[in-house]
Amino acid sequence: MNKELPIKPLISFDKYLRHYDQLLKQGSAFEREKAGKILSAQKPFPFLRDGFADVNLLEEHEDVIQVILQDSFADVLGDNEIKAVSFPYFNEMFNPSRRLRKILQEAGPDFTPELKNQQEGLDYIMACTVILNFHYGYHLDFSRPYFFEIPDAKGVINYYRVLYNADFMEIFPTEKSPEITQDIVDELLARPEDVEFWKSKIPPESFVGKGFVIVNMFNVTADHSISAIKSELIASDKRGSDRFMDELQDIFRSFFRLKDLKVGFIKYNHKDNRFERIYGNGIKSFILHEKDTEFCKEALCNGSYDKLLRQKTYFVVPDVEKFAAMSEGKGFYKGLEEQGIGSAIFAPIASAGELLGILEVVSGEKKVLNGVNATKLDDVMPYIVSAVIRSRIEEENLIDAIIQHECTTVHDAVLWRFKEEAKQFIIDELEGRQPSFKEIVFDEVYPLYGQIDIKGSSTARNAAIQRDLIIQLSRINSIMEKAKASTSLPIYEELSFRLANHIDEIKEILHTNSEQAIFNFIQEEMVPVLAHLKEQNTDLAAEIEAYEVEIDPETQSFYDHRRNYDQSVMRTNKTLAGLLDKRQVDAQEMFPHYFERYKTDGVEHNMYIGHSISSGKKFDMLYLNNLRLWQLQVMVEMENAYYNLKKELPVKLDVASLILVYNTSLSIRFRMDEKRFDVDGTYNARYEVIKKRIDKSYIKGTEQRLTQAGKLVIVYSQKSDELEYLRYVSFLKSKGYFTNNIEIVELEGLQGVSGLKAIRAEILYKSGEDKDRMYTYEDLMETLKN
Repeated sequence: MNKELPIKPLISFDKYLRHYDQLLKQGSAFEREKAGKILSAQKPFPFLRDGFADVNLLEEHEDVIQVILQDSFADVLGDNEIKAVSFPYFNEMFNPSRRLRKILQEAGPDFTPELKNQQEGLDYIMACTVILNFHYGYHLDFSRPYFFEIPDAKGVINYYRVLYNADFMEIFPTEKSPEITQDIVDELLARPEDVEFWKSKIPPESFVGKGFVIVNMFNVTADHSISAIKSELIASDKRGSDRFMDELQDIFRSFFRLKDLKVGFIKYNHKDNRFERIYGNGIKSFILHEKDTEFCKEALCNGSYDKLLRQKTYFVVPDVEKFAAMSEGKGFYKGLEEQGIGSAIFAPIASAGELLGILEVVSGEKKVLNGVNATKLDDVMPYIVSAVIRSRIEEENLIDAIIQHECTTVHDAVLWRFKEEAKQFIIDELEGRQPSFKEIVFDEVYPLYGQIDIKGSSTARNAAIQRDLIIQLSRINSIMEKAKASTSLPIYEELSFRLANHIDEIKEILHTNSEQAIFNFIQEEMVPVLAHLKEQNTDLAAEIEAYEVEIDPETQSFYDHRRNYDQSVMRTNKTLAGLLDKRQVDAQEMFPHYFERYKTDGVEHNMYIGHSISSGKKFDMLYLNNLRLWQLQVMVEMENAYYNLKKELPVKLDVASLILVYNTSLSIRFRMDEKRFDVDGTYNARYEVIKKRIDKSYIKGTEQRLTQAGKLVIVYSQKSDELEYLRYVSFLKSKGYFTNNIEIVELEGLQGVSGLKAIRAEILYKSGEDKDRMYTYEDLMETLKN
C-alpha cells in the first residue's frame, strides 16, 4: 500500500474485536462461548489488533482472519453475497466471499480490479474530507458512487456498484496533524481540484487510519448499461465521433451479456415507404446490408413487415438458419444468413404512432437473441426514440440551413430585428400573455435593383425541345418504316403517318401543348408497339435497344439538346450568383444592408439600405452613393465573368444587364406567409410595377428593345439621378469599365408608368487570357468565335 494519502494505513481488527470483548463480559452463554473462541484465535497474533501495513500477513494468516470475520461473512450467504475486506482508497481486497472469488477467477489470472471512476489525486482530497468530518467535526458531503468493471468468462464487461462499510475504522492524529480553522476549510472548498494545496494544509501521513472496511458489491450491469446508453445517445458530440458505435455496441454487449453482438440502425422514409441508411461513423444496417435504400416491402418478409411497420412491435428471429431454410433461401432471411447472423431482434423506433426507424440487434450465435431477452429493450427504447427525434430535428435544422443558404433567407443584416422579436415572443409566453410574432417593418430605406437576364432564353429553350423531339420521332419512324417493310400490317403504316405529321407540325412551330401531346403519344401508343417489336422481330431488336439507350431515365424522352441548354443556364446562373455573393461580403463590410437574389433565366438582386436596417450604426447618404457605385462595378464584373465562361458552354447565349434607380425612400415588410420581404404600401408598390416591366420595354419611337447585349442599362426618372450616374459612369470609364459609347434614351410609356429614361453604357470586356486588353462586345464575340 504505497499510495500517498493524508492517512497512514494500518490494517487492524481491534475495533471489530472490541465488540467480542464486550460480548465476553455481558453476552448470553452462546455469545460468550463464541466470543471466547474468536478472541482465543486472535490472541497469539497481537499485531492483528495493533495494526500492520504488510499485506502479505493477510494471506499468511488467512485462516485466523476467516475465524475472526465469520459473523460478517456468513458461510451460508457465501454463494450469494459479493463482498470482501479492504482498506479505504486501495484496490487490495482480501477474505473474498465465494461468489466474489468465482467472479475474479472467471475474469482471468491477470485481472486486477480497479475502481472505475477514480481520478488522479481525487483520493487524497476524499481522504481529507473524511478527516475534516470525523476528526475536526466539519460537515462535508464526501460520498460518491464507485464501480468495478469486471469481465465474465465470455469477456463481457459487468458493472458492480461498491458500497463501503467503515464501521470498523478509526482515525488518529500524529505530530504532523495541523490545526484547521473555518477559514482554511473555506479555502480548501474553493480549490476542489488543487491537490497540492490540500497537501499543504493536510500533509501526507499526518493521520493514522486504523482498521478495515467491508466492501459490498452489487451487480448493476443492467442499470449501468441503461444509463450508459442514455448518456451515449444524449451526448450529441459523442454521436458524431469515430468511437460512438463501438462504445454503444460494447454497452449493448454488457446489457445483453453477449460478447458476440452487433447493433445497427436504419431510418424510415414515410413518404416513400422506404428504409434508408443512416450516414455516420461506423453506423451499419443488417437489413439493408450493402444497399443505401430499399422499399420496405422488398427489404422485409411479410411477417416482419406486419410486426415492425403495422403493429410497431419487436420482430425476433431466434434461428436465422432455420427461417432461411423455410423461406427456401430467399429475401430477408437469406440476407441475414449471408452476413453470418445466427439470431436477431429488430425493434421499431416509433413516437406517437409514427415509425422513425429500426434498431437492429444481431448475434452470430443461434437462439441467444430471442423473445424473452427482447423485452429488455423496453428499458432503453425511450432513450433511443428521444435520440432519434433529436437527431431528426438536428438534421431538419441542417437542411433548413442549407436551403436558406441556397435560397432566400433572413439576411444577416436584419437578423438582429428578428432576434429581438423572438425574445419578446418568449417573454410574453413566460409571463402568461398571448404571444405573437409581430410583422417586421423597416421604414425609410432606399432600394437598389439589378438583373442580368439571359436574352432569348425562351426561344433557345423551345429550339432545344424542338430538336430533341424531332430526333426522337425520326428514330421511332425509322423503326416503323422497317417494321412496315418486313411485316405487312396496316397499323405500322398508320403509326408512321402520324409520326411524320408530328414531325412536320413541330418543324413549323412548337405550340405550348405540343411537347406534352407528343410525350403522351409516344408513351401510350409507341412504347407498347416498340416492346412488341423488340420481342417478336429479332432484326429490329438491336435498333430498338439503341433507341432505348438514348432515353433519359428521368424525363423518359430524348434530352440531349435540352440538357445542353439546361446545363448552360445552370452554369451561367451559378457563376453569376457566386460572384455576386462573393462581392456582397465586401459590400456588407462597407455598411450593413439587406440583400437578396434570385436565380431565374439569369440573376436578379434587391438591396435596401437605411438607418432602420443598420442596427445602431449611423446612416448617411454617402453609404447609398457608395453602394450604387459598388453595384455598377459588380454588374460589369458579372458581365465579364459570363463572357469568359461563354466559350465553355454547350449553348452560347447572350446576356443583358439592367439597373433600376429609385430615389425615394420606401418601407419594406416581412411577409410571414411568403417568408420574404416586400415593399409596403400602395404608393411604394409603383416601384415593384416598374421592376417587373422595364426589361421588356422599348426605346420611345422605335422598335428597339431597351436592353442590349454588351450594354449596361441604368433606368431612372429624376434629373438628379441622371447626373449622379453619369458621374459614376465617367469615373468607371476612366478605370476601363466602359467605352465612350454612352447614350441617354427615353422609354416608351409602360402601363401605369411614364417619364422613365435610361443611360446605356457600352461595356469594355477583359478576356480571361489577356486581362489587360479591352474589348467591345463585337470584338469579344469575334474573339470567342476564334
